[in-house]
Amino acid sequence: MCGIAGFLTSRGGTGEPARESIAAMIHALSHRGPDDSGEWIDTHAGVALGHTRLSILDLSPLGHQPMRSRCGRYAIVFNGEIYNHKDLRSELITQGVKFRGSSDTEVLVEAIAHWGPREAVARSNGMFAIAAWDCKGRVLHLFRDRIGEKPLYYGWAGGAFVFASELKAIRCYTDFDNRIDMAAVGQFLKRGYIPGPLSIFLGIRKLPPGTHLRIRADNYGAEPEPQPYWSFGEILRGAAERPFRGTEAEASELLEKLLLDAVRIRMQSDVPLGALLSGGIDSSTVVAMMQAQSARRIKTFTIGFESTTYNEAHHAAAIAKHIGTDHTELTVRSREALEIIPKLAWIYDEPFADSSQIPTCLVSQLARRHVTVALSGDGGDELFGGYERYGWGRKIWAIRNRMPPAIRRVAESRLRWVQAAGLLANNSGLSRLFAQKLPVRNFSDKAERLGSLLACGTPADMYDALTSLWNNPADLLSQDAVSPPLRSKNFIEGWSLTEQMMAADTLCYLPDDILVKIDRAAMSVALEGRVPLLDHRIIELSWSLPARMRIHHSKPKLMLRNVLYRYVPRELIDRPKMGFSVPLGQWLRSELRPWAESLLSEARLAREGLLNPACIRKKWEEHVSGERDYGHQIWSILMLQEWLSQMHSQRVPQAQLLASR
Repeated sequence: MCGIAGFLTSRGGTGEPARESIAAMIHALSHRGPDDSGEWIDTHAGVALGHTRLSILDLSPLGHQPMRSRCGRYAIVFNGEIYNHKDLRSELITQGVKFRGSSDTEVLVEAIAHWGPREAVARSNGMFAIAAWDCKGRVLHLFRDRIGEKPLYYGWAGGAFVFASELKAIRCYTDFDNRIDMAAVGQFLKRGYIPGPLSIFLGIRKLPPGTHLRIRADNYGAEPEPQPYWSFGEILRGAAERPFRGTEAEASELLEKLLLDAVRIRMQSDVPLGALLSGGIDSSTVVAMMQAQSARRIKTFTIGFESTTYNEAHHAAAIAKHIGTDHTELTVRSREALEIIPKLAWIYDEPFADSSQIPTCLVSQLARRHVTVALSGDGGDELFGGYERYGWGRKIWAIRNRMPPAIRRVAESRLRWVQAAGLLANNSGLSRLFAQKLPVRNFSDKAERLGSLLACGTPADMYDALTSLWNNPADLLSQDAVSPPLRSKNFIEGWSLTEQMMAADTLCYLPDDILVKIDRAAMSVALEGRVPLLDHRIIELSWSLPARMRIHHSKPKLMLRNVLYRYVPRELIDRPKMGFSVPLGQWLRSELRPWAESLLSEARLAREGLLNPACIRKKWEEHVSGERDYGHQIWSILMLQEWLSQMHSQRVPQAQLLASR
């Protein structure tokens, strides 16, 4: 695992300024790779490549990057792992290719030289962000892995095309322009993360997963268009044309076989390796697969909280005991959890408001004390229908469709009236009555959302409403800051509502929230995270299965359960889903209140000019009073404010920061 950075400039790469620029960029990524660093400059073409290394495979100097191919044509920097590098090496050797070391980087650069960049990457099974400079063709190639496990930003800074694993590095480039993209701010307030290809800065984009971007030195200044080498849309079309025809038992057998192999190839490491174990189905499946293929006890890690409402550590301990892992558990007190919060803006590099970032950072810190590589169970919800909102969406959509339009409009208006009258406030008698009768956490807040869900006209609207933090983020922005209309990205038509939501999550929420969360948290402490469930072979199998196997209404993630039942007793698995969450609303009313008040003061908001002080203060006061639980919504405002605060502390002119399109 590493960090990469570089640039291509028409001014040429000679002279000390170019070396200073690339050195500053890779220094900004030193947390991603503290073991080694390097730079390579083509003085004639104006290309600079930089790399900072976390040594995982071939710890010798033969794994140093940037790396040149034996023929001298290609120079690459590479962040990630190529899990099938041994198979590729064997194939290349039979075709006459010679190797010096044992790293997957050398296999990659020689594969690129032998087969060409696009074919070499298409043959690779892994997680990666790759930059390859073709010295002969004078072309810079950028690649990102199929599902977006590894980050890669790119764009223009002054007269240079720049790229890096994180925005920290791009901001170090001499001519970088810090202007904020207001479209990204609007999307962030809507989602709690910034969906690609947007980034928080104008002119800087995220390379979409599964794509290839080419920059020719002789076509300098042209706006490059990423081209797919692997397409999730093609996977969906192929699944519809060639669905799995076997039985549920046969599908479970095939899934187990693929899971075992996906885990096996991700256990390759020349440094200590373990796993993050929450006790849920996904991480338990990964850990069971690991232990089944290891002669040693696998090291597993989990954290718990003092509050029983948010603590799943005892479930993880029971799973670990049954499987037989070497388990480490840390109970985190609220004070320890709160200490990470001032660091989040730096760790996540741009505004990011998935509050489970807090426990993810904490468990990464815990694991890094013992191992350098950790496998996780991310991806199971998107592939096998595990999110609670899938069930909510399915039920509400069915109710909506059975209602005559006139009745639906009346129901919606009555719910809005009840909300406006304050009858659904958390401290109201009506809300307390319903909370006693229904086993639903935060009933009043979910009932408040029901009106907007019933008003949805299309499945895309339903998905949009279910995944939005703020329904109208433009209301939160000042009149001078215009946010364009927000639309759901990559919504797939022709499937059931649940399948469409799963596909949309796979295309947007997974790469831009879930995988960002684990990558930045792990890499902030130089821990390599690996995600076996997102092996592209498992993705392709999942979507080829009939909907009745992939989406089971009473038992979410049925296929994963079928596999896990072979390793862990059902009574340890079949329990309600809790998720990796923290008591955010409670903290904001108590320990975090002074910090939040400082960021949300009306004078400060007015002075900064980005957010609407009156609207923000109203929501904050309703939350603090207990009238509403706006914890997660307020968190997005706080993460934006904290990020802006850190930008201001670096002496970036405010007028420059708030410039928009």
